Amino acid sequence: MPALFDVGVNLFSTQFDADRAEVIQRAQSLQVKRQLLISSDLAETALNQSYSEIHAGLYCTAGVHPHAAAAVSEYWLQDLTLQLKHQNVVAVGECGLDFNRDFSPRPIQIQVFEQQLNLAQTSGKAVYLHERDAFDTQLALLKQHHIQHGVAHCFTGNTEQMRAYLDLGLYIGITGWLCDERRNQDLQQALQYLPIDRLLLETDAPYLLPRSLTQKPKSRRNEPMYLPEIARYIAQHTGHTAEYIWQNSWQNSCRVFNLPQDLSHVD
Repeated sequence: MPALFDVGVNLFSTQFDADRAEVIQRAQSLQVKRQLLISSDLAETALNQSYSEIHAGLYCTAGVHPHAAAAVSEYWLQDLTLQLKHQNVVAVGECGLDFNRDFSPRPIQIQVFEQQLNLAQTSGKAVYLHERDAFDTQLALLKQHHIQHGVAHCFTGNTEQMRAYLDLGLYIGITGWLCDERRNQDLQQALQYLPIDRLLLETDAPYLLPRSLTQKPKSRRNEPMYLPEIARYIAQHTGHTAEYIWQNSWQNSCRVFNLPQDLSHVD
């Protein structure tokens, strides 16, 4: 089978503190040859950058999650600008809006989000998007800032929302949410309208363990090693072969993050 690229891993979650290196190794042994480490603030960005320097096949985002928007420092924008110049940083984020939990006031979320959209435009890097209960506002801001290059991370929306992101030119990240029969109805319907050349695969580990796994870990912790299960599930529900899903999602991931497809050139 071709290689796989997990475009969403929260590697510095405390759930991985005891076996972080082994998590990477287990995934690579199952053909998950590249992983994108998600950053929620500038401190986590620094951790991800340092770790990606010493482990082959790791890349990361740099940015501020809406939950952390109210906690940014006075000079955060200058610091983030420098972080984006790191050779393994391939996207701006995780950034966006979260009007569900509102851990940061909405006006501050919007301000911090817009500043990151500006950075994405000037740096030429993809935006890595989070959104919860804020779709209309987020879409309007993306249009206002002429965003055409990015990833709808952990997409769980409906067909209309997916089409709106696709119309902007964005890629769609599909997680184990799709494998959860209790809440996947909207996403399963939307999946039928997702072009194969916009599909990305991600675990969002340690969260969203695929419920379709025949043998689930007792810990219920998700890992990048379970990414093939998401590909298998997509293949089952689209009529494609798993190999076709693997191959296209790899190509798409390399394209959106401007990385060579040939592993021998880098990792």
